[in-house]
Amino acid sequence: MLEALYKKNKKGRFDALAYTVMAIFVILVIRLFYLQIMDGEYYHTKAEGNRLRMVSVTAARGVMYDRNGQIVAGSRPAYTVSIVPTGKDIDPAELERLATMLNIKPETIQSKIADHKGGYEPIRLATDITMDRVTMIEEHRHELPGVSIEVEPLRYYPYDSLASQLFGYVGEVSEDELNEIKAENPETTVGPGTILGRSGLEKMYDDVLRGTDGGKQVEVDATGRPVAEVGRKDTIPGRNIHLTIDLPLQKAAEKAVADQLASLRSQGIPARGAAVVAMDPNTGAVLAMVSAPGFNPNWFARGITSAQWNQLNTDPNHPFDNKVISGEYPPGSPFKIVTGAAALELKKVTPNEMIFDSGRHWLIDKRNAEGEALGWLDFNTALAKSDNVYFYEMGNRVGIEELDRFAKLFGLGEKTGIRLYGESSGNLASPEYKRKVFDQDWYLGETFDAAIGQSFTLVTPIQMAVLMSEVANGGIRYQPYVVSRVDNSDGTPAEIFGPKKIGVLQVSKTVMDLIRNALRDVTAEGGTAGSLFKGWPIEIAGKTGTAENATGRDHGWFVAYAPYDKPRIVVVALVEQGSFGAGSAGPIVKDVLAEYFQINEGKGPNNANGTAGAGTNTATGTTTNDTVTGPKVP
Repeated sequence: MLEALYKKNKKGRFDALAYTVMAIFVILVIRLFYLQIMDGEYYHTKAEGNRLRMVSVTAARGVMYDRNGQIVAGSRPAYTVSIVPTGKDIDPAELERLATMLNIKPETIQSKIADHKGGYEPIRLATDITMDRVTMIEEHRHELPGVSIEVEPLRYYPYDSLASQLFGYVGEVSEDELNEIKAENPETTVGPGTILGRSGLEKMYDDVLRGTDGGKQVEVDATGRPVAEVGRKDTIPGRNIHLTIDLPLQKAAEKAVADQLASLRSQGIPARGAAVVAMDPNTGAVLAMVSAPGFNPNWFARGITSAQWNQLNTDPNHPFDNKVISGEYPPGSPFKIVTGAAALELKKVTPNEMIFDSGRHWLIDKRNAEGEALGWLDFNTALAKSDNVYFYEMGNRVGIEELDRFAKLFGLGEKTGIRLYGESSGNLASPEYKRKVFDQDWYLGETFDAAIGQSFTLVTPIQMAVLMSEVANGGIRYQPYVVSRVDNSDGTPAEIFGPKKIGVLQVSKTVMDLIRNALRDVTAEGGTAGSLFKGWPIEIAGKTGTAENATGRDHGWFVAYAPYDKPRIVVVALVEQGSFGAGSAGPIVKDVLAEYFQINEGKGPNNANGTAGAGTNTATGTTTNDTVTGPKVP
């Protein structure tokens, strides 16, 4: 009986074991079925993902051409070094070898790898490496698993810092930017490694200039080293844009600024920077735009170093700012054009009325520079010699409200509408502004200051170029523009931009003719810029100016157009802390005009080489005044 019971228990344990084994087998079969059939595609994709890598290929950005078809921003082939992340820490010996070959710190490579959140997307370590480094890496490729070298289009600016703030610069999209872009637009073509426009035209027209990146699918071995290419998606290059900029004129303006700043500094005048803009007064097309100091956008295209970034970022003269559109300065004596137009149009003065300048105004003790006096003056002489006392009286007669209204008629106090990021609107002096900002009453003396372009009035150089264009062309206000055409992918025009009329100056032709005559006399013998253009074959209309600066030397202005009878170009120059306008900004304008009209003068003072101009004592290197004869005035 015991034996029977033993056999029965033994059989029961065997059955239980058998059932257990069968249950496990059934579970394994079901799991295998689930993995291979139900989730087969998923795990196949995962396996392929471990074996295959998608490597993005950067598209070439569109080309920027000047008005004559010359390339001012393009692309060139460059060697780029990348590493494919494996999910493991990079071997210290490999890291050290790679850092030595690329001539960068190991910590820099480590940081790029640590910051990478793009899965198995290759991490760009260095751009535009030299051929000897390419050779070195290729020779040691077996020691550098996951490292690859590709040829990619690199943004290239053939003239380095020329028009740098206008053209702008580019940079690779960051991880945070990419996440933001994808959150806003899930269908975006921007991906890891995409090059974006960061400033200037590169940023404004990024959607045009940036093409569509492609890619290639590569097979990698266990170490992450690419072994074969299994697929490819072609890139689509960006589209081209054509600018209104004239390259020879731009070069001449850049050289004029560099020469003049060097000349002023050699005389002990700490000129910090400058802004120059040349424009066609009959269309609004910008022919040249200079903001000094500038920067080299090629630094950013290649990958800017810490030293280069610190150099630019700590420069007190703000090389990233486009002073032509964002710099706000008191207009100084060029504002007398507005004051004169208001006084004549409102009949507060007649062209022939004589006003006595004793060196100071009879109501308030406001004087000419250094207290000089010119005696009896009519309107033409007062503007040609930039007499302060005469225009103090014009401000007294016109009043601040009308001065403000006429300034707005000329387009001051508002943006010009040029299609660039960062344009400032400036400011107009008014009782309302003073009450709002300082909670103080307005005084007559402040109206006097406003009448000669001081007080709270601020303008940008591009605004002054528009103002001078209105004077030159008979009163039409055109919106300035720098892009004349955007191409399709096949090179045919997609968009064409031309003159855009945005206003008509509500000042009579009679009054404007009087102003134009006086501006012509500014550059004639006896005017504040008389010696600057002495002997020139064409007549120039212009206005000198010196704007008071609370933080240093006065700023120097010169605004002009030419020829006087049939204007074809307006040139505006502003020299920060350059002192008197005729001696600081005047030579720059003269050089630009000399290039435009192909006027070839000999070397020496007061000619087209951009050296010391009117109002500069070349023997002693000291600044004297804005005029050849008459008072020292702003």
